[in-house]
Amino acid sequence: MKHASQRTLPDLRVPTIFVKPQTSFSGEEGGGFLRGDVVVVDNRIVGMRPSDKHLDGRILMPRLVEAHCHLDKCHTVERMAVVGGNLEQAILAQRQDKANWTDQDILSRAKRGLSEFVTAGTGMVRSHVDWGDTAPPPRSWSLMCALAEETSQTTLQLSALVGVAQMSDRSFAKQVVASIPDGHALGAFVFGQDGLEAGLRNIFDCATDRGLPLDFHVDEGLSPDLNGLELIANIALETGFSGPILCGHAVSLAVHPTATRNRIIEKLSKAGICVAMLPTTNLYLQGRNGGTPTMRGITLAKELDQAGVPVVVGTDNVRDAFCPVGRHDPMYALEMAILGAHLDSPFDTWLKTITTNACLALGADAPSLNGAPLDDVLLCDATDFSTLISGASRRPANTYFEV
Repeated sequence: MKHASQRTLPDLRVPTIFVKPQTSFSGEEGGGFLRGDVVVVDNRIVGMRPSDKHLDGRILMPRLVEAHCHLDKCHTVERMAVVGGNLEQAILAQRQDKANWTDQDILSRAKRGLSEFVTAGTGMVRSHVDWGDTAPPPRSWSLMCALAEETSQTTLQLSALVGVAQMSDRSFAKQVVASIPDGHALGAFVFGQDGLEAGLRNIFDCATDRGLPLDFHVDEGLSPDLNGLELIANIALETGFSGPILCGHAVSLAVHPTATRNRIIEKLSKAGICVAMLPTTNLYLQGRNGGTPTMRGITLAKELDQAGVPVVVGTDNVRDAFCPVGRHDPMYALEMAILGAHLDSPFDTWLKTITTNACLALGADAPSLNGAPLDDVLLCDATDFSTLISGASRRPANTYFEV
């Protein structure tokens, strides 16, 4: 009989948000951490015990989760003559760039972005893929589906990004949904278009039939006339939709009157809808006035969190027409969110936006260190949350050996 292999990783800190209660984790508490010796059996974490060693107390945590990015668009900025402008101008510039989208171009850029996520310690990624004008899937969708199948270093989910007005055509909607494999998502761009409600109802119906999660780009503008977010919540409550729903951007929530804003947030909470805050792209595109912007152009992360709405933070666009800078790193996106939205300590609350809440939004189990394989956790060169979020190096914990 093979004996279990046991070893100890001395003097580490684990965030308490990743330790389930009444387990074999005990150690010194403080600053949102348990500190002690982590016990590993057959390369799985089984607990923690108090330590008599005083090393550097580095942080051990689950891999990060990227809930909203665009691997089909990334790393295209260097071939664009001019980058800058509002959302509509960015859409036009990116559409023009599609003349360069050969199979090799799409795959090389997507693989580069995915590799950057892996290097940053990301274990799960959801990327939107532009659908285009026809119901049959675009070549980029087929290529990205193949990439998702062959990728072994991280889990890649895809979300079809279709115009909501297109989905008001029932036949079109059914053809799109038929092209989405199990494990991926149905998404739509919701921006006050004609046919909005009909399109959303078809989306909910088709997703229910297939058991697909939903992921919307919604109300990406600073106009109080945009309120697709409330319509999505209304339909979710009316239909009792069971799959996870993620609504990205939700920028107009910041400019609604207080009563309207509170009403929408209450509905989001009741419907169990998650909201993605996307700081880099929204800070770059929103609130342009010809000079320095006076509005942040990002959603109400604090108010949503206080109302029990799960908030996630996403990387969104990296070096394309929508954001000419950035990096494929959820922790960097969280750092930008803290600055852009005045997110204050305790920072373990906001660490959930790129771990626990992001898993919920993607239909995955909440991350836990209990029983976690070493391949699925990170060792970080930090001893507090501020240092961790500020760019401390991260590497797979399976590179750590007993000292």
